[in-house]
Amino acid sequence: MRTLTERDIRASFINASRKEVSSLTLAPGFAETDFDRLDYLGWSDQKFARRAYVVTEVDGVLTGALLQRAEQRVLARAQCSWCDDVTLRNDVQLFSARKAGAAGRNGDTIGTLACAEFGCSHTVRQLPPLAYEGFDREAARDQRIARLGENVRGFLRAVAA
Repeated sequence: MRTLTERDIRASFINASRKEVSSLTLAPGFAETDFDRLDYLGWSDQKFARRAYVVTEVDGVLTGALLQRAEQRVLARAQCSWCDDVTLRNDVQLFSARKAGAAGRNGDTIGTLACAEFGCSHTVRQLPPLAYEGFDREAARDQRIARLGENVRGFLRAVAA
């Protein structure tokens, strides 16, 4: 992912009002973010308990979405829809996003299960366990990284539709 500025991020939101964008709080430690190791930027707002954000490039355009966190975390073992990991040591959370444009103004939303702390980029870069003799762990990791990007972009495309 390319390096982002605060201005880039604020200009990228497709489903948020100007007021919501102006009041967002960037992730703690944003200035030290290593964008080379991220497939998307996701964080929870420190000021608004249920608000979260996701930003990545979709078809060459920086695209961001305002998310609403469900009131409770998913307690049962669940799979993150973005990184497809079922062996997570952290929680999976239901996030919903208001659709962009007229659909969003009419109340249409879309939801996804994602890592509660948006650690997908780190998770997919871990070498998977050896499934069988001769299993290409590096190729499997590369496929997971590519799938993560596809899944997040697909979610943002659905928000934009």
